[in-house]
Amino acid sequence: MALQNGLCNLSDKIALITGGSSGIGAATAILFSKLGASTAIVGRNEENLKKVLAECEKNGKKHLIIVADLVKEENVKRTLDNTIACFGRLDILVNCAGILAHGSIETTSLEQYDSVFNINVRSIYQLTMLAVPHLITSKGNIINVSSVNGIRSFPGVLAYNMSKSALDQLTKCVALELASKQVRVNSVNPGVIITEVHKRAGLDEEAYAKFLERSKGTHALGRPGECDEVAKTIAFLASDESSFITGALIPVDGGRHAMCPR
Repeated sequence: MALQNGLCNLSDKIALITGGSSGIGAATAILFSKLGASTAIVGRNEENLKKVLAECEKNGKKHLIIVADLVKEENVKRTLDNTIACFGRLDILVNCAGILAHGSIETTSLEQYDSVFNINVRSIYQLTMLAVPHLITSKGNIINVSSVNGIRSFPGVLAYNMSKSALDQLTKCVALELASKQVRVNSVNPGVIITEVHKRAGLDEEAYAKFLERSKGTHALGRPGECDEVAKTIAFLASDESSFITGALIPVDGGRHAMCPR
């Protein structure tokens, strides 16, 4: 597969991207459209989805938005069914939908635990199950958006850390299960990326500004990351340029995964 402006060419590929109304998911959908893919973009915020769709349509091809809360099983099924009905096949599944919640073993309720796992793990498990037959047909691939929290331990976000560790195991196990069918499965594990996810988890503007400032010291490269930097890695993993990579957890975290207290 040829490179296009230094990036991978996804011409004529069909991609389903969850969490596509903002942040990494939105950046991925827009980048995929620039690289020639048709995209089904899934999210809960219809207004934001329409904005992402408008950006994707500037690059031609056919695109679809699906408004869905993936915690509900019927919405997960509808998401996959609508994608296949619109495009007839599926080449790439990007599982980007997820939430962050603060809490320790002393403060995390079972309700919060269930809420985090239902979207960060259960919905991805279900959508992957439904998508696999189509991906086997196309010899496609899956990219899960995990976190550095899946491969390193941090206090104060217990349920979130556990959910991302579970997602990493899903990535590696499914990669082994589908390898003989030529379906590749990988994940990206971002560090702190400038999105709305931390504000949605409860940080106000002042606390978020302090969090980003502190990120300069907790990431070896001295800064938080941008959504586009993660999207470019997802595009690489989605393309034939990564044809011999499966079961990999790729940190996109400015070196944070390699750091230790001194």
